[in-house]
Amino acid sequence: MAFEKLNKLQTTYNIKGMTCGGCVAQVKQLIESVSGVTEAKVQLENPQAEINSINGLDLVELQQVLGKYQISSIQNEVIKPVTELLPKKSIDTYKPLILIVAFITGVTLLAQYPFTEFSAMLWMRHFMAGFFIVFAFFKLLNLSGFANSYAMYDVVAKRIKTWGYIYPFIELALGLAYLINFNPLITNLATLLILGIGTIGVVKSNLSKKQIKCACLGDVFNLPMSTVTIIENVSMLLMAAAMLFI
Repeated sequence: MAFEKLNKLQTTYNIKGMTCGGCVAQVKQLIESVSGVTEAKVQLENPQAEINSINGLDLVELQQVLGKYQISSIQNEVIKPVTELLPKKSIDTYKPLILIVAFITGVTLLAQYPFTEFSAMLWMRHFMAGFFIVFAFFKLLNLSGFANSYAMYDVVAKRIKTWGYIYPFIELALGLAYLINFNPLITNLATLLILGIGTIGVVKSNLSKKQIKCACLGDVFNLPMSTVTIIENVSMLLMAAAMLFI
């Protein structure tokens, strides 16, 4: 399988003002809240922070986030490029996603066997339930990994990193709501709002042509962002709209 390179940066900074393990934990949390940061390793003995990021970091922004803790570049520090390989976009690459959607489609169709009074609306509701529950499951297998990947392209998660940690639970809640047919008006409106906002980031990422990891299946599969993700989101939006307005 062919791969494309996704470049990351690893930079070390001096940190002043830390006096205990609690400070270390707080500095780590603050740094990892910054958009573009995937991981921060902070140590107290030699007060430094080694930061992994997708894009270059703004030292002024880091200082604003850290507040009382003072951050500064290490003189003559060499920024180390870290390479993550993303597979080339092909049918084989998206095989896990295609199979999962196919299984959900098949199971939700068979739920109405022997199809004497087949209801397209009931199938869509079952499909939405299965889709949200299964996709939430994959995201929850590695919640922090999903949140880091999601923050690379989602318009909300870029600004509020906590959103990446909340989103899988919202998906799970929507899946259960569709499963038990909880207040269809609220459920479908919530789906349109949440998926609609999410689709903005997906479209912008595809238009930018940058190599970005898709987080639709969490951190379990190494899938590059592509039009497949747009089709996935738009299909779900159309189903929610159909159940709401038809």
